[in-house]
Amino acid sequence: MGSVMDYVVMELRLLRATLGLSQEDFGRTIGYSASHVSSVETGGRPPTIDYVMAVDRAHDPASDRQKGGRFTRMLRELSKVDPEWLREWIGLEREATLLRWYEPAYVPGLLQTEAYARATLADGLLLPNEIEQRVASRLERQAIVTRDAPTPLVAVLDVMVLRRQINGHASVMREQIDHLVKMAELPHVQILVVTDDAGVYPGLQGGFILATLGDGSVAAHLDHQVRAQVVNGADDLATLQRTWESIRGEALPRRQSLDLIKEAAQTWT
Repeated sequence: MGSVMDYVVMELRLLRATLGLSQEDFGRTIGYSASHVSSVETGGRPPTIDYVMAVDRAHDPASDRQKGGRFTRMLRELSKVDPEWLREWIGLEREATLLRWYEPAYVPGLLQTEAYARATLADGLLLPNEIEQRVASRLERQAIVTRDAPTPLVAVLDVMVLRRQINGHASVMREQIDHLVKMAELPHVQILVVTDDAGVYPGLQGGFILATLGDGSVAAHLDHQVRAQVVNGADDLATLQRTWESIRGEALPRRQSLDLIKEAAQTWT
């Protein structure tokens, strides 16, 4: 979670400490388990709107039953930067022991440079301050692949990701692909490429991410035109995992993919 969300979590911990309640007792007052309270307080899962509304109803005398109170207002302000579904995913992303990411159109967010991230958001749909907020959030998320105990990442890209112009700025693409080369050489990062030879293959309908969590369960992230969503349903996850295996089967091996990425870098001068 970003620094603003960290502040919300800190305030939640402070409230419980001020009330002199254990996580179990606090959870009982708001209708959540002690393990859920612990996970929120340690950053394992994000506080949802339902969670903070329950906190406000139980512990904010001025809280409105429909609109909530202090924590509800804080979270709604945050949603102007990162919507709730993204906050939920960021929590899962941070908890993951493995991330598998397929992208047919863009460089995965965890591997983007600042300039590339900004260029992909500058489509006229966001205000300048909203773009900067989204860029900052995206860059903060990248810490999970660069920290001391990084999360393993396997990213599969369609070759067109390496060829697609970004607002006509060749320098942005050159910097971005050079960055991909650097990241692909890390032992915990694999970047694989599906070439033109694959023709039409499963996955071209849209990108997705699979996060394997500490308990062995899997959650997925799907991005659509209107919004994105977190997927937890067993049938949908099974379909996505079959699709992943099919896509990965079409991709070049790791070393050949890296060679292709290096070749693509030379085309952006």
